Amino acid sequence: MSDPTPESPEHEKTKAPGSPEEITRKLEDFIKNTLGGQVLFTRVEGPGGRPIPDGEEKPVQDARPDNGRVFEFNYRPADIKAHLDRFVIRQDEAKKVLATAVCDHYHHARMLRDDRASDSGGPRLEFSKQNVIIIGPTGVGKTYLVKHIADLIGVPFVKADATKFSETGYVGADVDDLVRDLVAKANGDIELAEHGIIYLDEIDKLSSGPERIGRDVSGRGVQTTLLKLMEETEVALYAPNDIRSQMQMMFDTRKGRTGREVVNTRNILFIVSGAFGGLEKIIEKRTNRKSIGFVSADTKESPAEYLFREARTKDFIDYGFEAEFIGRLPVRVVCDPLSADDMFQIMKNSEGSLIRQYEREFAAYGVKAVFQDDALREIAHRAEEEKTGARGLVTAWERVLRDFKFEMPSLELPELLIDAALVTNPELTLVRCRAEAASQFRERGAAHAGEVRAFAERFQRENGFTLEFDSDAIAAVAARAQREGMHVEALCAKLFKDYPFGLKLVTRSTGETRFTITADAVAHPDRFVSELVVNACRSHPAAPASPIIDLTPDTPSHES
Repeated sequence: MSDPTPESPEHEKTKAPGSPEEITRKLEDFIKNTLGGQVLFTRVEGPGGRPIPDGEEKPVQDARPDNGRVFEFNYRPADIKAHLDRFVIRQDEAKKVLATAVCDHYHHARMLRDDRASDSGGPRLEFSKQNVIIIGPTGVGKTYLVKHIADLIGVPFVKADATKFSETGYVGADVDDLVRDLVAKANGDIELAEHGIIYLDEIDKLSSGPERIGRDVSGRGVQTTLLKLMEETEVALYAPNDIRSQMQMMFDTRKGRTGREVVNTRNILFIVSGAFGGLEKIIEKRTNRKSIGFVSADTKESPAEYLFREARTKDFIDYGFEAEFIGRLPVRVVCDPLSADDMFQIMKNSEGSLIRQYEREFAAYGVKAVFQDDALREIAHRAEEEKTGARGLVTAWERVLRDFKFEMPSLELPELLIDAALVTNPELTLVRCRAEAASQFRERGAAHAGEVRAFAERFQRENGFTLEFDSDAIAAVAARAQREGMHVEALCAKLFKDYPFGLKLVTRSTGETRFTITADAVAHPDRFVSELVVNACRSHPAAPASPIIDLTPDTPSHES
């Protein structure tokens, strides 16, 4: 017996209210909308395949390509650095170290796969993971570096703040959720997720100094639970203590999964970062060097930056990290603070420049924003004073452009020149923009008034009635013509096409041939002429008035 087709009665029964399929669909919607916003895992057809549509029942197969190779990596360190140079200004040393570490990690992962696939019987290859720790102040591009590396090589990327996690059994997220999030980013492709990148920011907040009292569930405890992930372990795809995960497992098991899948972290690259405020004092104490006077006058490095480059494992242990934890982060990278010139280069040359964002925001209202170099340099100096790295650029620009972003869409100016004068005195520049907009409005108003007069003259020649548009009516016509994308004369012809018939009735009752058109007539032309007719009939009840139907040439008369 054939399977029910989408048009068959049997198929309709499976979708009937109360059927197992209908209940399953409602439960899945409940998980998606109530227990976390989205279903974590989507089953796919093989590594990197398309998601299987709901209701399509296919057994899960091991669809690995030859040699089990699911992720190819063919980049050189120079390729990765060249890509990062397009988005991140300066940080050359950090780019080189990160590019080299990433290449080493994924090339070793490939070699290990090839070694297991060959099954030669000889000694197995050993591989020490090159997890990375990045040290640097806020806003210097730490996250940006890692994100663009992941985008380039095509692996899933998960970023999280270390402060959101706690040791298992306490309030807070479980570190194993990071691995499950990789699977979600990989659209359910476990094998691709096993080659992803996990990035933990604010790792310095996990340090447990001697002043901490009591059970440290978000510091030392998280370090301990991260140890197994950073080396090699297997994480269950479904969290045993999460109701959403367990319900998802139930649905996926029904569709063909075993419910016992695990994710191996052997080839997952872990990168952590933090500002590490106070670490320089520990280094200074160890080296017996003062932070003032030992840096040469011609170097751009600050004392803290210079000291960070001499950080040793013992310094991190004294800072409050477990020796086992910091030992699993062998690659150390120091990011440089950004100077005003660096800020200028970020705005001028970076492909992810904030200037491109502002240009799009103004362009959405038909305004072309033109940024001059002198304005960029002035903002760069202000951002440097914020001490928040590239994030200070947003703060500095928002203070300057806040009122312009509010008023420029209404001023209807085609262009905004953003130069040093605007940055230095935005209030004066805004006053000038308002004056320019008012001048252009008057010019447009004069042109619109001429077009309205031309229509009124033609209307008088053709119908014998004089229409006098007041100033508010002219403005209303101009605004409506712009809103509807029509010429003024064409709009007037459309609005007042029925006025000859109505005005004839008014003239028969009152003898009046001159009429004043107001803004209300522009907004509601039919209602306006109807009120004229009614008022005329009320004010002259004895005057003979013919029905409006008599004024229509092709309509027969109803008079007896």
